[in-house]
Amino acid sequence: MSSSASIPVGDLTAMHPGVVSAIDWHKFAANEARRLREFGLDEGVEVELLQPSGWLGGPMSLRIGRMTVALRKHVGDAIHVVQAA
Repeated sequence: MSSSASIPVGDLTAMHPGVVSAIDWHKFAANEARRLREFGLDEGVEVELLQPSGWLGGPMSLRIGRMTVALRKHVGDAIHVVQAA
């Protein structure tokens, strides 16, 4: 893992993994937070940005383990990662 500062997951370089360093759980409704945890999203998990949000704010595509999920931009903004070396 790199020693660089954490960034929102949507700012990862596409197709390069990162490790979740922090999640602002308080920014989510209870059902959103539960669903993200069910996806396996938590601090220390490796993720990979497959498709960033479009300039109009559409969903981003993120790989969590072997699963691919679509996340809204506000969700991605609350997930902070460190880009892997």
